[in-house]
Amino acid sequence: MEKGIRLKVRKELDGRQQSNIIKLKGTLISKGYTEIIHILDLDEEFHINTFDIESGTGIEVREFITAFIAREQLGDSVSIFR
Repeated sequence: MEKGIRLKVRKELDGRQQSNIIKLKGTLISKGYTEIIHILDLDEEFHINTFDIESGTGIEVREFITAFIAREQLGDSVSIFR
């Protein structure tokens, strides 16, 4: 496993956004991309969610996250943090 993905997640979310972000995290786990997601404070507005992925799956995981964010219109709420 390699530490490969960090998500920047807004702290203030409405019910739909919160539900969809939980769904995103659950799907990442259920698809076997990761086993656990760590949550740390970044600042007053955002959390950073980090998780380990298997070597060689980084592009696939990033594409999945990007598609999920676009499909669920979460661009204001969550992004891949570099």
